[in-house]
Amino acid sequence: MFALLFIISFILTLESHSYHNSKLISSTNFFSAKVYAVTSNITEYFDLKEQNKILLEQNNMLLKYQANTNASISQNPLDSILSKNFEFTGARVINNVYSKTNNNITIDKGYNDSLEVDMGVITSKGIVGIINKTSGKYARIQSVLNTKSQVNAQLKKSKHFGFLTWNTKNPNTVQLTEIPKLAPIAIGDTIITGGNSAIFPKGILVGRVANYTIENNDSYTVDVSLFNDMTNLSHVFVIKNQNKQEIIQLQSSKDAE
Repeated sequence: MFALLFIISFILTLESHSYHNSKLISSTNFFSAKVYAVTSNITEYFDLKEQNKILLEQNNMLLKYQANTNASISQNPLDSILSKNFEFTGARVINNVYSKTNNNITIDKGYNDSLEVDMGVITSKGIVGIINKTSGKYARIQSVLNTKSQVNAQLKKSKHFGFLTWNTKNPNTVQLTEIPKLAPIAIGDTIITGGNSAIFPKGILVGRVANYTIENNDSYTVDVSLFNDMTNLSHVFVIKNQNKQEIIQLQSSKDAE
């Protein structure tokens, strides 16, 4: 009886005091991240061969960039962020959820590593998502496989813009909406980030057109087959836009009367 009454009083205290509630949530998030890290370490040990293969691919990509810095056109998604306006931080995925409606990914870097909310995340193959929560040592990414996700993207050939969303049907396919009917489009066309925000640079790879349909007789909804295998992520890059705050301040400012 004492234990039951204690539990009831504890729950009522948490619900009526925002400070206690926030502390519990913070402690729970920290504990969950620790559990994910331990689980990830065990899984990673038995998956070293595949992870070494991925790291080798990323290292080869960076070496190729260094040996070809004068190239004007490249499919390398890091070419655009290895400029004076962008920095990137490597991180390891310790938890990846992709089978729910609103999926998130946890990585082993946080605000102690200068990571912030609304930073873009990619791999050597393309887009992953956007950071939506941080702690000291960890960060949570809102995956592109999330119904709340909306990323500016475009058809590489025609440069027509739209928004990446997800209809929850397939973890390998997202949707590009609001593409105008007049836009020339074909199966196999490449989709890239549009660069119309302070989060992702223009030109980060997304995927290829798998199918498209006309909505309301004035725009396309495009099924995009992702370059990334969102069910098999081990290492990612977090993008920091050095000019982000200046861009946001300029866009939010009002002209003087």
